[in-house]
Amino acid sequence: MLSTETGTSKYAKIFLVAICVLYFIVFLYLNKLQFSPIWDEPNFWQTSLIFSRSLIPPQTWLQDYQELNTPLPFIIFGFLEFLFKGGIFVGRLFNFFLSFLMTCIIGLPINKTRKNSFLALCGLISFPYYLWLSGHLYTDIIASFFVLIGFVFYIRCQHIFSGISFVLAIASRQYMLVFPLAITAYELFKYLKIKFINYQQGGKTQSHQKYKHQLIRILAPLTASFSIFGWFLLFKGIAPQAAITERSTPEVQLNWWSIELNSSLYFLACVGLYFVIPELILFRPKLRIKKILTRTNIFLAVVLLLLFIIFPPLEAHGILIKVAKILPNDFLRLTLFYFLALITCWRFFKRPNLAFWILLVNSGLMIKAYPWDKYLLPLLIVFWYFKSIEILDKNIIHKAKNMRV
Repeated sequence: MLSTETGTSKYAKIFLVAICVLYFIVFLYLNKLQFSPIWDEPNFWQTSLIFSRSLIPPQTWLQDYQELNTPLPFIIFGFLEFLFKGGIFVGRLFNFFLSFLMTCIIGLPINKTRKNSFLALCGLISFPYYLWLSGHLYTDIIASFFVLIGFVFYIRCQHIFSGISFVLAIASRQYMLVFPLAITAYELFKYLKIKFINYQQGGKTQSHQKYKHQLIRILAPLTASFSIFGWFLLFKGIAPQAAITERSTPEVQLNWWSIELNSSLYFLACVGLYFVIPELILFRPKLRIKKILTRTNIFLAVVLLLLFIIFPPLEAHGILIKVAKILPNDFLRLTLFYFLALITCWRFFKRPNLAFWILLVNSGLMIKAYPWDKYLLPLLIVFWYFKSIEILDKNIIHKAKNMRV
């Protein structure tokens, strides 16, 4: 036992040194985070400067800022500028620090299997947007951090803190709503399943304490999800009206009833590329043809094929679509996307566990978003975290409070 603890402690020290070296290299590569603002950074920085004028932003600022995202990251960046006057560098450094914390949460082998932690971290770092966004003034890292913390608390059965974390995540990016919604769906489905089984077994009743715990597990994420309506009321829409007028808003978001199913299909393809394939390479699970060619998988393949024929995902933004454009025609591009989406469905649609609900709700929300690889970031962080603590494929993930987290 002592030998195991000593080995884990030694590994943790080596890990921290290696991660510090990695982040130092990224820090130097990004010109010590002092490069000129690029892409969306100029707009994000100007918005942050507005919130730097006061520690408590008035309601008019929250209603009239010209960004499509919920405002918490800009408030944080503005607060840092108010305190330190360090310019865009301090905001980038804050993102960099949060990224480092997430890396440690996933990779440090505290009460975890060292091999799984290391491999899961390799999988996360292989996502090209992770370290890139870590060193830029973007909102994705802050939102993803609150999502990860929300799941850490959730797995530890600290549901109030989990709910608060998800409220902060939604206050950072609207689409973080999918994570507390997925937990709600998972917990509700599990509760109804248990009720049905008890009914079949003669109407067994649960203890009051057990019922109370189940109710909290459902209501905490559901309440966090409802926080999105506060922002909708404040904005009088899905985003500030000034942002919708001034910024390039995807057409699908201008109409409440407009949907783009091809965005969901592209999202599934991205999950195949950035998670399923790296997981196969890193963890090398045993694959058997008999388990792959089941009736369920064949049915999924047929349904997915019909969806790809009706809603071909040929317009998107990101690395995958750029690679696909190397192929000579649309048929080969769609074949690539179909294969990636299919292995995603086969990987996660086997059982209605939490990972299934997270993927399903994420894919569902993507019908209201422009398809872009980087939108996978929070989902990948959560999935690799689940992989590191060995709960990705489990049906019940917090049965005991002393489980490894």
